[in-house]
Amino acid sequence: MGMSLTVVAESWPIAGSFTIARGSRTEARVVVATVHLNGATGRGECVPYPRYGESVEGVIELIGSQTDWLASQTSARQARLGLLTRLKPGAARNALDCALWDLEAKQSNTPVWELAGLPAPAEAITAYTLSLGTPESMRDAAVKAAHRPLLKVKLGGAGDPERIAAVRAGAPGSTLIVDANEAWTEDLLEPCLAACRAAGVTLIEQPLPAGKDAALTGLDTGIMLCADESVHDRSTLDALATRYQAINIKLDKTGGLTEAIAMAEAAEARGLKLMIGCMVGTSLAMAPALLLAGKASFVDLDGPLLLAKDRDPGLSFNGSTIFPATSALWG
Repeated sequence: MGMSLTVVAESWPIAGSFTIARGSRTEARVVVATVHLNGATGRGECVPYPRYGESVEGVIELIGSQTDWLASQTSARQARLGLLTRLKPGAARNALDCALWDLEAKQSNTPVWELAGLPAPAEAITAYTLSLGTPESMRDAAVKAAHRPLLKVKLGGAGDPERIAAVRAGAPGSTLIVDANEAWTEDLLEPCLAACRAAGVTLIEQPLPAGKDAALTGLDTGIMLCADESVHDRSTLDALATRYQAINIKLDKTGGLTEAIAMAEAAEARGLKLMIGCMVGTSLAMAPALLLAGKASFVDLDGPLLLAKDRDPGLSFNGSTIFPATSALWG
């Protein structure tokens, strides 16, 4: 008897709203896959992302398409490896991959980090995201978050130099990283870079649109550039190494922890620094990614901090410090 599968959509209200260059949201819509085998259960969460052509309904259908195949599988590990060729990188494969890791851990009574040959997870400092807004509203948000050591600033194109200066004024002691979410143009590049240098920004994430970032080739900005929308799995790394100094690994892009581990190793071999990032989801989505935090120069797993309510049990936070997941949550 092989595995059985259930898949459900869930909505989690966001505290206030979450705004980036592509729009605003007041809830996080996630998909949870659960696999069952011989009395053991594993769970994985993904966040479908319209930027990559995904929808909640489409991801549920894609996960569901693996039901019959999973029914023929009796090994969580073999099923997880089989997924790499059955599904493309993306949210659907992420939910199933993480569910199968969780199932294997529960069956073997061995934590995922040990199964994966990773170091034991430790506490980590996460970035805290400030939504895109007017310079005045972003300064106010920065003042409220100024006690946090690492802030991630969402930008939107025109007016970004003023936004960057306003956030720095509101949080003079915090390390700043900024995320343009593909919103800058080549014309905006130099004034925005100048504003980032003036504010002491440490890292700039995805300044130009994916596929239109050739202007970054060999550019010496004095600030670390990090690819996000431009990078998905290992196949995209070689083209990026001349344009960026870091990559943002998100499990919803890589299609799960399995590819993310391999991608982290491949990126390090090319001299690229790592950010471990997330979509806005619950602690169930953050827990697998947290296993890679020890490899990362920057951790951005603040999804639960942006929600009005998280799962119970969820990850434990003390300010911006995240503590490793308990087995009751995942892994």
